[in-house]
Amino acid sequence: MGNTTAYKQTLDYLYERLPMFSRIGKAALKPDLTNTLKLCGALGNPQEKFKSVHIAGTNGKGSTSHALAAVLQDAGYKTGLYTSPHLIDFRERIIINGKEVSEEWVVDFVTKHKALIEEVNPSFFEITVAMAFNYFAEENVDIAVIETGLGGRLDSTNIITPLLSIITNISYDHKDLLGNTLAEIAGEKAGIIKPNVPVIIGEQNDETERVFFEHSVHKQAPMYYAQSIWGMVRIKQDSKYQYYKAVNNAKLEMYDLHTDLLGNYQQHNIKTVLTATEILSHKGFSLTVPATINALANVKKTTGLRGRWELMQEKPTIICDVAHNPAGLQEVLQQWQHVDATTKHIVLGFVKDKDVTEALSLLPKDAVYYFCNANIQRALPADELRNAAAKCGISGNAYATVTGAVLAAKDNMKSTDALLITGSFFIVGEALSMWKFENRN
Repeated sequence: MGNTTAYKQTLDYLYERLPMFSRIGKAALKPDLTNTLKLCGALGNPQEKFKSVHIAGTNGKGSTSHALAAVLQDAGYKTGLYTSPHLIDFRERIIINGKEVSEEWVVDFVTKHKALIEEVNPSFFEITVAMAFNYFAEENVDIAVIETGLGGRLDSTNIITPLLSIITNISYDHKDLLGNTLAEIAGEKAGIIKPNVPVIIGEQNDETERVFFEHSVHKQAPMYYAQSIWGMVRIKQDSKYQYYKAVNNAKLEMYDLHTDLLGNYQQHNIKTVLTATEILSHKGFSLTVPATINALANVKKTTGLRGRWELMQEKPTIICDVAHNPAGLQEVLQQWQHVDATTKHIVLGFVKDKDVTEALSLLPKDAVYYFCNANIQRALPADELRNAAAKCGISGNAYATVTGAVLAAKDNMKSTDALLITGSFFIVGEALSMWKFENRN
């Protein structure tokens, strides 16, 4: 118990002492890499002591990071995985071979480096990145999969020189920080492209293609388009897996593939991972297409990935998805159309800096809505969301907590109904915490 108390105190210190984007938004961001370089310099530059893959993109980077980590881990490599934000526990951000960093390690790191933290005064994200890099170097990982937090060019993770860079896709999100056009946003994400380091583009787009092309030529970074290399057709889906035929267009080889990643949108991420493993196999990693396909069957089990079209229960069906911008929601809502249910219910909440009107315009009018806000400063109050929804012709009740909204939905549901919980990482995180608490007994 003592350790857990120390861990909680350490997290409280980090949350309260350091500005945190997920809680307060834009004010937490530091506009350059100075603090991260200072922190890592003081730690002996751990980022130079392990091989890495760097992943940016508007949507899909979490799923792609976890899937690629699962493939590397399955192939016998000691694999670090750094992602954000977390859903339930801070330690989800820093993982080796599917196992979260220990509470003791986090406490020791912060205790040992408190003077450095006070001196540099980094953001929460900056210290977390330094912590992850330090842990991966200390544990001597064979390779680490590193997901950017936001953007790319100025993201704290961008002090690494990876073996491979990946940009999953570009759509609108964080316009206030990354730009108002897809080309501007692509320019920020393209900031992770390094000289002579190959880069994979997961999804092509006319508006962004020139930006990536120019960056790759300028940096002499070979560029690969995953959707040109791989084609996929879904054959069927059940409650545990999606089944595909995957075709390597260059080699004209066809494979049967099934994966525990359930969203329709996962096929883009799978094409990216298949492309990535081929490039890494030319860089000394022993990875084959059949072994990659094998690993993709158990990504959630191998890495602990949660909140991506996650089926929480059946009869009634309850699904969680962390989609939190218009492009992500559009994908999820397309899939939601195919869920059979007598009545459909949606628990919804956003953070303040999202384009809520555009997101609301995508939502079906015939569902029963439960508007709520997560327990963070940055959350859009449920009443404001309800009023914005009313203007779009969507009505529902507002709840002060995620738990209140989920319980109200569960009370209203028949066994033939379905519930979708979505809109932000924080809404889904609090819903998952509630399940964890309920299922302890």
